[in-house]
Amino acid sequence: MIKAILVDDEKHNIENLEILISKHCPDVVVTGSSQTIAEAIILIETQKPHVVFLDIQMGASTGFDLLKNITDRNFEVIFVTAYDKYGIQAVKFAALDYILKPIDTTELLSAIDKVKEKLAVKQSNRQLDFLVDYLRQTGKPAKIALPQQGEVRYVPVVDIVRCEAQNTYTWFFLANSDKILVSKPLKEYDELLAPHNFIRCHQTHLVNPAFVKSFLKEDGGGLLLQNGVKIPVSKQKKDSVKEALNRL
Repeated sequence: MIKAILVDDEKHNIENLEILISKHCPDVVVTGSSQTIAEAIILIETQKPHVVFLDIQMGASTGFDLLKNITDRNFEVIFVTAYDKYGIQAVKFAALDYILKPIDTTELLSAIDKVKEKLAVKQSNRQLDFLVDYLRQTGKPAKIALPQQGEVRYVPVVDIVRCEAQNTYTWFFLANSDKILVSKPLKEYDELLAPHNFIRCHQTHLVNPAFVKSFLKEDGGGLLLQNGVKIPVSKQKKDSVKEALNRL
């Protein structure tokens, strides 16, 4: 059985989630719940749950405050939250899972299945540590988590040369010539890497301007990278790409 603790500052949210788990997740047992960070920390330290369902916004505090105050994060987390752009961006950067309120049963079951997979292979909880480090940074995060089959790669953002879409997957091309295939669409990384000035120059291409050597006028426009690779620039993106390069 998977031991779970529910943490949310609103009692009815806890009750609703407990009903859903009881009805749809027979191999998950809720061993405790809390409406405060302080009480939740005690529950986690004493009950040693396998997974914590954690709300992000909890009054004046956040679920992230709970994680910051626990040193032994030997558990998985499923964030349960209303839409929160900052919070969700942090969770995505760490390649962690979240489900939105009101809770969709399919999303709940999918999140539980991922927890089972991690527990089955005793995968470390480095993603939680990564998330806490991300939240403590005052500037732009230095690394991004890229989930792969059987592992999560933690890649310095400055080492990403470009990203290329392959259907619903994304290829990451690194400065050391490594290639990483991630099972998430390019659109998601376009949003996450926008604060780092990455340029979406084409429907299938996202480029780190630090590796751009020149703008090519041939064939309607393109980017020549320092490694000699040429990246197309779509007609619709031509002006915005030039403006982005000029701002650097």
